[in-house]
Amino acid sequence: MGWILNTKELTAAAEAVLFAAGEPLETARLASVLETDEKTLAEILDTYAKALDERGAGICLLRLDDKYQLCSRKEYADKIRTVLDLRRNTPLSPAAFEVLAVVAYNQPITKAFIEQVRGVDCSGVIATLCQRELIEEKGRLDLPGRPLIYGTTDTFLRCFCISSLDELPSLPQHDNEQAGKAMAEMMPENATDEVPQEEIKPENTALPLEQQ
Repeated sequence: MGWILNTKELTAAAEAVLFAAGEPLETARLASVLETDEKTLAEILDTYAKALDERGAGICLLRLDDKYQLCSRKEYADKIRTVLDLRRNTPLSPAAFEVLAVVAYNQPITKAFIEQVRGVDCSGVIATLCQRELIEEKGRLDLPGRPLIYGTTDTFLRCFCISSLDELPSLPQHDNEQAGKAMAEMMPENATDEVPQEEIKPENTALPLEQQ
């Protein structure tokens, strides 16, 4: 099948591509590049991820929905920050967690809907969450004014240590404050609520996320 001759070579090729990319790559795209099918690739990457875990490697392979990404392990965040001279990040506010919860559980969602749910203007919070790459614009509704719609990102999945939105737990209904608190509690203590712009510099380094 193409130039990949065996499982060992396929694993090595996938490792090289993911390492060089420094960002999540879609399974279909990676399979196409490596000239294999998605099922075979998923099996190869699952075995590779387990091997990294078993030998206590400094990197790990994450699955983020239909994408994969090589990342440094969160245990080494401080050392990586020191070497790359990266700043620490401030935690999200309770309001930001509330908005994040509304988006995560209702996406794709408009700013107007978020504000209707919370009862206050959310422009600043939405801008902050977009800047920190936890949510992003997903397009526009085919309605008068063509309002923007928002959804969560791969960074969101990585922050909360989940592979897909299906892993989100049930949250309290009709209580934004409690939903925000529940969302905050989901975030591991060693995960950050902000992703610095330097995260993928150099390209083959994806910093783990750490919270102050």
